[in-house]
Amino acid sequence: MSSVFEKLKNLRLFRSILYAIVGVVSYPMLAMVNTLKIEGTEHIENLPKGNVLFVSNHQTYFADVITFLHIFCAVKWRRRNRLGFPWYLLNPFTNVYYVAAEETMKGSWISRFFALGGALTVKRTWRAEGKEVRRGLDPSDTRKIQRALAGSWVITFPQGTTKPFAPARKGTAYIIKNHKPIVVPVVINGFWRAFNKKGLVFKKKGSLLTVRFKEPLVIDYEKPVEAILEQVMDAIEQSKKFMLKGKHHAITAADK
Repeated sequence: MSSVFEKLKNLRLFRSILYAIVGVVSYPMLAMVNTLKIEGTEHIENLPKGNVLFVSNHQTYFADVITFLHIFCAVKWRRRNRLGFPWYLLNPFTNVYYVAAEETMKGSWISRFFALGGALTVKRTWRAEGKEVRRGLDPSDTRKIQRALAGSWVITFPQGTTKPFAPARKGTAYIIKNHKPIVVPVVINGFWRAFNKKGLVFKKKGSLLTVRFKEPLVIDYEKPVEAILEQVMDAIEQSKKFMLKGKHHAITAADK
């Protein structure tokens, strides 16, 4: 059965239909019930088709990724920093995958459905069945991401958790060092306020959701993974020096 899912996940027609369905359902919650502010899409308009890694902070399981997909589709239709009416769902951008915890994507029928939209499921290095478990880097997980990067865009959340300012995992830095992708940092906010942890149920309507794409990082791939990871965490504003810079960070931490 898993092989069937993998084949479906890689079929452009199937994913186009799935993106259209998810897009139609999710558009009102992003752009009508709440307000979506997008910045920096000029930095992603002319990216190559492959070997592009988006690194972002993480606030909900699904709403973050769904929003990225909307934005990528809108950019494909030459819209800058806005979604507009979602005509783009007639021909969505599907050349993208996202890294997600295997445990999360097997949690329910709806998460399994979303997994068909391009999830690269990985075994988390410190969680298993809700318990803290230390694991080494799984080579099969890195191979999945490597294959996806070869011809597509990949979204990853270095912290692997919705908890703000959580430490990042070195796996992201290893991927950057070994495969030398274009790395685009993204900073999001407001999703934790608008939605529940899964990102599928409203918590506060009328919230401001922000997504800011920064310029691709200039990375010295010869540096140790620790230095690369530190650069990434600074770029997505989740390092220690950003922890106490704004009231929203303190509110977010208290909310979690």
